[in-house]
Amino acid sequence: MSNHWLHIYSEADITAYSHTRENEQRFWQTLSFLQPKEDLTQALRDAAQFGIKYVLVAINEDLGPRANCGRGGAHLGWQAFLQRFLNLPCNRFLTPDDVLLLGEVRCNDLQQQGADLDNRDAQQLAQLRTLNAQLDERVSVVMKAIFDAGLTPIVIGGGHNNCFGLLQALAQSTQQACHAINFDPHADFRALEGRHSGNGFSYAYEQGYLADYHVVGMHEQKNNHTIISALDQAGFSYSSYQDILVRRKLTLTEACNAGLQRFAGGAPLGVEVDVDAISGMPVSAYTNCGFTTNDAEHFVHQAASQDNARYLHLCEAAPEHHPQGLQQGISDAGQVLASLVCSYLQARKTGV
Repeated sequence: MSNHWLHIYSEADITAYSHTRENEQRFWQTLSFLQPKEDLTQALRDAAQFGIKYVLVAINEDLGPRANCGRGGAHLGWQAFLQRFLNLPCNRFLTPDDVLLLGEVRCNDLQQQGADLDNRDAQQLAQLRTLNAQLDERVSVVMKAIFDAGLTPIVIGGGHNNCFGLLQALAQSTQQACHAINFDPHADFRALEGRHSGNGFSYAYEQGYLADYHVVGMHEQKNNHTIISALDQAGFSYSSYQDILVRRKLTLTEACNAGLQRFAGGAPLGVEVDVDAISGMPVSAYTNCGFTTNDAEHFVHQAASQDNARYLHLCEAAPEHHPQGLQQGISDAGQVLASLVCSYLQARKTGV
């Protein structure tokens, strides 16, 4: 496969983010890179042969949230992540020497085309959704190459629209419909009205890529009647934010297990985290009525401990929306995203 839709990183791409400290090895010093001129399919297979298991990939876009009538800003999540993750210290608990820092799905041209579109105008909103559909194709092509090599993508940045490309690629690679568990106040099961961040799972279901689905922490006041009815009709399930944190009918662990027990030993499982589930997180849809970062880490740990977990998707971080400004948003978002990736990697190393 050609590298047309992918900017492959070298160490030069992370120089601005990387720092050293005497007598300390940091994550960036153990990560692997591909040779940019090699055929992507063969290079990924070679990486797997040399012991690589996980692949870090960026999608630096905010077309999906804007096409869902929301705010932009989700294109900066990856940069926030890099600043924090690359400089963590290696130790007995985690050294990411089986992780490949692959690069970015190319979407700058789409971002530029959508930059001045107003989602309050029906015609321009339709254009945003068309651009989102074009992005789907690129995401799916890149992710399928990763899955075909037997590797696990860890995808960071952009809106929740990118779950569609992930599920499509995983289903096509494995030749079976997938399962997904999603930590999110929104089910993202809106109508098939043109692609955006609110209907990635409904499109994946409609096109046969999604076989079963469970939402952990779904907020009862943030999903309309049509969405909830569509989930019911599809036979999918959820554990609500209110049942977990307000009525205390079940613990977060029980809520996770309610979904994971449906998926145990079955089809490949996608692990999805919309970080707008976290209170105070700088995101496309800010909330003070959410979970803690520790809760999100626990969700990731539980889901990643399943044998059939095949990817981690962290989306919707928008550092520019931090109440104290962009730099504080970069710091806070980076810390949260890095902690979630570490939770996934540690669970995979110890729990499978």
